[in-house]
Amino acid sequence: MSAEEPQAPMVTGRQVESEQRVTPLELFFDLVFVFAITQVTGFLAVNSTWLGLLRGLMLLAALWWAWAAYAWLTNTLNPEEGAVRLAVFGSIGAMLIVSLAVPNAFGVDGVTFGVAYFVVRALHLVLYVIAGKRAGDRELLRAVLRIAPIAILVPSLITAAGFLDPAPRMVVWGAALAVDYLAVLIGHMRGWRVSPAHFAERHGLIVIIALGESIVAIGVGAAGQPLNAGEIVAALLGMVVVAALWWSYFDWLIYAVQARLAEASGTARAALARDVYSYLHLPVVAGIVLFALGMKTTLADTESALPTIPAIGMFGGLAIYMLAHVAARLRMGGGFGRGRPIAAVVLVVLLPLAMRVPAIASLALVAAVCAALIAYEYARHRAERAFIRTRRADFTLEEVQEVARSRRRATGG
Repeated sequence: MSAEEPQAPMVTGRQVESEQRVTPLELFFDLVFVFAITQVTGFLAVNSTWLGLLRGLMLLAALWWAWAAYAWLTNTLNPEEGAVRLAVFGSIGAMLIVSLAVPNAFGVDGVTFGVAYFVVRALHLVLYVIAGKRAGDRELLRAVLRIAPIAILVPSLITAAGFLDPAPRMVVWGAALAVDYLAVLIGHMRGWRVSPAHFAERHGLIVIIALGESIVAIGVGAAGQPLNAGEIVAALLGMVVVAALWWSYFDWLIYAVQARLAEASGTARAALARDVYSYLHLPVVAGIVLFALGMKTTLADTESALPTIPAIGMFGGLAIYMLAHVAARLRMGGGFGRGRPIAAVVLVVLLPLAMRVPAIASLALVAAVCAALIAYEYARHRAERAFIRTRRADFTLEEVQEVARSRRRATGG
């Protein structure tokens, strides 16, 4: 097998459901989620305390679960047909209000956030019922009925929390999110349908959106002041990190996940999609958002040391991002690997240093770790990478493992 990257993918008869693509209306829906992510980053920047960090992550968890619910929906239902389109527009409008309420969701806009969030989740249920009836799919309808009580209860609790004092409000929020995230484990994913190609593309696009937030953070952090050499260097170092994050996801991981999903079927496929996408993509997005917080703080003052929470965001956020990849690999039946676990450990070890050296030095350390990881993986797994990129998602995990074994036999490593 040649290690050189091919010029075009080889398509064979084993490629699964590649004709289903993300629709323009789904991308339109995602635009509001872009704004929501930006609002969370802004919330964290204004509330750079331990309590603010917890609240920001709670907000992101609530927003993510709503977005993930619609990703499952549009994997089943064409959102651009007839009255469905109008209902999706309604959910987009409700999500916009949710996003606008993010900065004060734990304060004066708590009830507004909850009511709008209720509308988003309720419309999701309505649209899923429409999808099940159109397809004549009784199993899907039963699956929707299983989640309906939770989809009503959770936003109701969040709305009720808006009337409470700060301490009980946090408790209710935590309970609501715990119920939301654990409820999907009931029923063993019976009745849910997944199109691997569409699901992979949909979540890949949301990772692109999250990475875009990091680029926005660079611009916001440098806005309103003349550019000096430090800010230019910091901006370029930030782009090195963002490019490395893009590379680590889109160079081969996105194809590996899709291929593994295509191998599975029935409830096993749905459970794998739930775990790798709905659950494990949350820390992927959260890690990027936390890095954006550190990036924004760095650009505002490159010479001072990072405060505690932005430092945790920069180093801890990237460690979370890497560990989410490791967890996804384990869930798919692979091993821990070496590069990403080691990179995560190095980032955590370097964290205390970030609060003692200038912010630009911390950013340089992060950029060096990320660049070294990409270089290591490119050199170490060149044959496997070429194999995956040649076939895109048309391979099995066993085939990749055989390529790895052949490479080790050939190199003696």
